[in-house]
Amino acid sequence: MVKLDRVLVTGGSGFIGSNFVHLLIDETDLEVVNLDILTYAGNQNNLKGLEKEKRYTFLKGDIADKKIVQKALDGVDTVFNFAAESHVDNSINDASAFVHTNVMGTKNMVECSIKSGVKRYLQVSTDEVYGSVEKGSSKETDRLEPRNPYSACKAAGDLLALSYHTTFGFDLIVTRSSNNYGPCQYPEKVIPLFITNLLEGKKVPLYGDGKNIRDWLHVQDNCRAILLAAQNGKSGEIYNIGGGNELGNIDLTKKILKLLGKGEEMVQKVADRKGHDRRYSLDSSKIKSLGWKPEKDFEQGLKETVDWYAKNEWWWKPLKTWVEK
Repeated sequence: MVKLDRVLVTGGSGFIGSNFVHLLIDETDLEVVNLDILTYAGNQNNLKGLEKEKRYTFLKGDIADKKIVQKALDGVDTVFNFAAESHVDNSINDASAFVHTNVMGTKNMVECSIKSGVKRYLQVSTDEVYGSVEKGSSKETDRLEPRNPYSACKAAGDLLALSYHTTFGFDLIVTRSSNNYGPCQYPEKVIPLFITNLLEGKKVPLYGDGKNIRDWLHVQDNCRAILLAAQNGKSGEIYNIGGGNELGNIDLTKKILKLLGKGEEMVQKVADRKGHDRRYSLDSSKIKSLGWKPEKDFEQGLKETVDWYAKNEWWWKPLKTWVEK
């Protein structure tokens, strides 16, 4: 087991990153530094209550900025790079920010980590790098076939990061998770968008025929898998993290409608996304061999997520102005 002491979490004010920070503070004795530039998707309300926590430090800055990254790495032994531009539709409109953060930012993070003497680096990635999967499930050794600018930038970041392990022997691990859901997810993503629209009495925009399939993973299960990979994973390896909950978008929509007592008249079919991947599916046997398995039942997790948004309008209501621009 790799012993962690003081860790840097980049993008720690975002959806998955903030849930990871809470996990570290609540269930470990680690010191946590959070480096986040606070783009539209970074939200300090995700970390409400940690302001006076002695083991938690926040720094505002860009992971592509060497000066701020070197400052954030002071005394750090382990890096978790969550920072990323992640919304596919935005990448289709303009990929510039995605190249900057997901590629150049990753390059800077790895190089600065090596220079600072970081012992272990974990690059957080996505199942989307494998592309659309017609049959079976993607394994870590499968060819990468990203089909949109977002996933292409994540694939580039993965390969670039892994090259520093091969070239320099840097202790580095990559995790690739399926679609996350849970509390504090920015309402541009499908589950919080549909929930909050319905809470506001608005229809939900369903792409195409609604038969695109995604594998849903509760964010807390993903965070536990990422921590386990950092502690027990093998340097230079990739670990897939899937929820085992493959579901068509139309079926997901019906579940959300039922939980909120709404009918299918609240569904509005919209033109499909350009290059929309049909199905994602991960083979997670490798991370399971380390002792991980998802703990959150999807039906219960989805209900809890709906309840969270229903009870926390103060959190998401101001954010909807960004989504609706």
